[in-house]
Order: sequence, then structure tokens, then C-alpha cells
Amino acid sequence: MKKQKTIMGMPVIVNVADKNVTGEDISEVFSYLHYIDEKFSTYKKNSEISRINRRQLKEKDYSNDMKKIFFLSFKTKKETDGYFDINFNGVLDPSGIVKGYAINQAAKILKNKGFKNFYVEIAGDIEVCGKNNNKEWKVGIQNPFNQKEIIKIVHLTNRGIATSGTYIRGLHIYNPKKQKKAADIASISVIGPNVYEADRFATAAFAMGESGIEFISHLKGFEGYMIKKNKTAIYTKGFKYYVKSN
Repeated sequence: MKKQKTIMGMPVIVNVADKNVTGEDISEVFSYLHYIDEKFSTYKKNSEISRINRRQLKEKDYSNDMKKIFFLSFKTKKETDGYFDINFNGVLDPSGIVKGYAINQAAKILKNKGFKNFYVEIAGDIEVCGKNNNKEWKVGIQNPFNQKEIIKIVHLTNRGIATSGTYIRGLHIYNPKKQKKAADIASISVIGPNVYEADRFATAAFAMGESGIEFISHLKGFEGYMIKKNKTAIYTKGFKYYVKSN
């Protein structure tokens, strides 16, 4: 069963290949993602993160979810030598980690229900579990210069993939080292053990520019595919194992 909605201003797709799935099962996932949007959206006036940025909430009053995201953001900042930072000119924006985290948590909802074969996607960032009709899930990587074109198809099971780029949302990733929006590469796609891990490191790698692919290559259990602004691609050594004959 495959369902799609718009949440967080982005297309959300839940596809469960197991036969015993119901609409209510998928609705529970959508409800959770709506909850995350209401809490972390920097565009919603009454979201928790917006109230924090307006200094209307004290740290002792932060929700457990907010505390966890802040903890994970600080951890990622340390692990990426400061290239991941949710603090932009005094405004906190954890969107670079929330999307992957939300997808991963949504996948856990389905796992806890006993489902073994599914994927959850928000705007191209995907967590896949199990298989699709006994075959690995196929995930396409878009050409950042022509969004109608898929330039690579990767075959995944029990993995996550996230892509950072400027071709959909424009300049939205901040390079804290240069104190400006990152725009040195066209896109980078990262495959990791889950989409939360892939998403946070894809964001940091994009901020690093062309050196981001080297950063990914040194992360155990991760592979990356980078497209430069000159329309050439470079990828990590193990990435080719996910690209198979279709």
C-alpha cells in the first residue's frame, strides 16, 4: 500500500509492501510527521522552535524531543569539525537534522507494528526496510541540472539515502566556516545505515564543498555520490556496489 501527502511543505511517501498493512497504519506515520512539523517548523509562528527563537521558552521547558534534537545537533557539529551547525546568526534552525530523524522515527513506527518491507520518503530522503517483491528497493538520484532526469539508480535494503543540494530549495545550507550559504557543489547523495545518519552527514558534506566526498569516504558504513558544478561526478569507492544492472 502506497500513500502520499504533503507535510512540512514537502511530498511524503509511505510505501508498505507487506500484505497485512492498513490505511490506519500509514495514517499513524503521517500523524507523527505532522507532529514533528508542528514542533520544529521555523515557518510556523507557534512551533516550539519558533518560540525558542523568540526567547519565549526557557531551556527547562523544552520538550524531550527538542532536547534530543539539540543534543544530536551538537554531536553532529563535533563529528563534522563544525561544518554542521544549527545556529545561524543567533537563529536556531535544526531542519538539517530533523527531516532524517523524522523519517527514521517514522520507519520505527512501522517496524514496531511488525512490518518488514517498506520505505518512507520525504522529498527524496528515504529509509528502506526489507525488500519490494523479493527485490531490493530501487532509488533514483536526480540530475541537479535537470530534475526530470535520473542519473543513477541505487539498490538498497535496510539502508537510508539522503541528498543535499540547491536545485529544489535553493541556497539553504549554511557553511559556518565561511559564514555564508554553501554553493560550491551541485549535490551530494549519501547512503548510510539509516536515513538519519545519511541526512546529517550529507548536510555537512555539502557545506564542505568538494572536500565533502572525502569526508564521506572516511566514514565507516557510508558511501557518497557528488555532482560538481561543472556537471562531473565523483563518488566513494564502495558506491558502485549499490549500482547494479536494472
